[in-house]
Amino acid sequence: MKILVTNCKVFNSDKTSLYIEDDKFVNPFEIDDTVVVKDMKGNMVFPGFVDLHCHLREPGFEYKETIKTGTMSAAKGGYTSVCSMPNTFPVCDNASVVHGIMKKAKEAGFCRVYPVGACSKGEAGKELSEMGLMKEAGIVAVTDDGKCIATAELLRKVMEYSSDFGLLVMDHCEDASLSDGSMNESDTSTSIGLRGIPSVAEDIIIARDIIMSEYLGIPIHICHVSTKNGVRMIREAKKRGVKVTTETCPHYFTLNDENCVNYDSNFKMYPPLRENEDVNAIIEGLADGTIDCIATDHAPHHEDEKTIEFALANNGIVGLETAFPLGYTYLVKTNRITLNQLIDAMVYNPSSILKLGRGSLEVGADADFTVMDLDNEFVFDKSKMLCKSKNTPYDGYKLFGKTILTVMGGRITYEELC
Repeated sequence: MKILVTNCKVFNSDKTSLYIEDDKFVNPFEIDDTVVVKDMKGNMVFPGFVDLHCHLREPGFEYKETIKTGTMSAAKGGYTSVCSMPNTFPVCDNASVVHGIMKKAKEAGFCRVYPVGACSKGEAGKELSEMGLMKEAGIVAVTDDGKCIATAELLRKVMEYSSDFGLLVMDHCEDASLSDGSMNESDTSTSIGLRGIPSVAEDIIIARDIIMSEYLGIPIHICHVSTKNGVRMIREAKKRGVKVTTETCPHYFTLNDENCVNYDSNFKMYPPLRENEDVNAIIEGLADGTIDCIATDHAPHHEDEKTIEFALANNGIVGLETAFPLGYTYLVKTNRITLNQLIDAMVYNPSSILKLGRGSLEVGADADFTVMDLDNEFVFDKSKMLCKSKNTPYDGYKLFGKTILTVMGGRITYEELC
């Protein structure tokens, strides 16, 4: 199949057209009736986005999301590569589950799916998982996401063992002994009568992980950082040369704990939404490069799991279709970061950290790209989302950065129909 994408602005290039044949970018070819021509009407082409942290729920929780619906949503959000977390049922802690995920993604997926394996068997925090066999099957990292790596002893074993296979450890930093709550511990939680989770629950584990990484000389990745002290510690560690990388999510730079006052469980996250000073610290961390990546932590839940009492509702929101518009609207258009920094955080850095080899728009590279309308405001409508669950707090938000076209490996995976 031949595709010509024309009348566009190619990110960081003077090109106004892209030529695709089969699954690669190619040099200009002669236009005939066999060529599919896409006029982008002056909109901007970016390399396909890379999400190093999302939940596709399959196998086991297909009532929330499937690999098909999750990757359809990813494609609508401009993603061509996503990394799926292992807290499925069964847990992705062995090669058989990895093979099943990759087979399903190849058959039904709308973007590249890179499974992340569990650190411990069943994510139980006791025995190491079969990392070597999972690496052979296709995992790109290990984590017990949804849970913190239970002890410092296990963390050390996981880091040393995984490093033998070139696998990065990604840790959900939350001290379970301090995390029996529903939202951030603050004046707001007290005023509305909800038990809070203190920010130190996250900070303690971030500090532990940094110390262990520095001691062993082995890299570690901190998932969904949300606190000002977490940002500070990571910044200081990087200055010392510690091999630490990190991500945050759009909800941590667009929302705060005051959004919980109406008990809307679409604002219930884990880690929880923090205070304004934490939000500002997250933005500063993105601006100065302390925070490497913007991940979605896309976490679909059935309506019955969210439309209940705040304290009983499941944690998390869907985020694949809102990540770029939120980053562009709240960070780039407000001059908090540059467009180049946003693309670094959503493409180049996650690809580099996990060694995925994604992000090139040059001839010979895989034809993975997305086209965004940066100029026209749109109202986000959750009823039009392609993911199976609709648990988002952003319904009705006015945003910039609507997806016009997404192509993965020369295959059109999403197209906005006017």
